[in-house]
Amino acid sequence: MAISAFDDKSAPPKADQLATALGRARRLWEDLVTALASQHPPLTETWKFGGKQWGWALQLKQRKRTVVYLTPCRGHLMAGFALGEKAVNAAHRSDLPSSVLAVIDSAKKYAEGRAVRLEVRTKKDAAAVQQLAAIKMAN
Repeated sequence: MAISAFDDKSAPPKADQLATALGRARRLWEDLVTALASQHPPLTETWKFGGKQWGWALQLKQRKRTVVYLTPCRGHLMAGFALGEKAVNAAHRSDLPSSVLAVIDSAKKYAEGRAVRLEVRTKKDAAAVQQLAAIKMAN
């Protein structure tokens, strides 16, 4: 079963399907996309299928650089980042919650950076995603 609520490779989720899957987290999704679009313009939105394990995720990209992947789950969402070491160091110098720093520190390292995935269930979680996106894009 995929992490995403949507694992049918034949088509990305439609708006009504997305709203149903997210439930109350729909507002967090919409507010996060809007905030990131205003903070990192121009931002393009592209649905990407990550395979059976991951399912569909929304890639938010500024020009050629990916800001974040948002994965719709049942009742919440996940935010996925590839963080280089400069961004990791900057995150540790920031006031991000210790729980977020722990996720960063335990993330698997790849050539393109650490694969960091944060659960978003509250406004506080969404604020941490916005802060981490800003740190990533500045580094």
